[in-house]
Amino acid sequence: MKKILALLVAVAATSAAFASPEEGAKLYAEKTCVACHGKEGRKPLMPAYPKLTGQNAAYAEQQMKDIKSGARNNGQTAAMQGVMHLVNDAEIKSLAEYLASLK
Repeated sequence: MKKILALLVAVAATSAAFASPEEGAKLYAEKTCVACHGKEGRKPLMPAYPKLTGQNAAYAEQQMKDIKSGARNNGQTAAMQGVMHLVNDAEIKSLAEYLASLK
């Protein structure tokens, strides 16, 4: 029982560490988010692209997941659908945490 509890604690700690604003900042640059949404999500490439700075983390995470799955499929998602295969759910969470941490 102690081994199982220790394993669960280790997995939880690893997951929590990965979903961090710091990891999200790194991913934001590596996964090319900056190309369309600008540095720190403040100045998008096109006026119709959203500013992401300070966005609610849960909302941003769900929107990215919906775009990736195709549940959200409107005119503004076409470009995002082409790059969402680059991120997994844990990375999406980190990106959302990073964007929410920006002021």
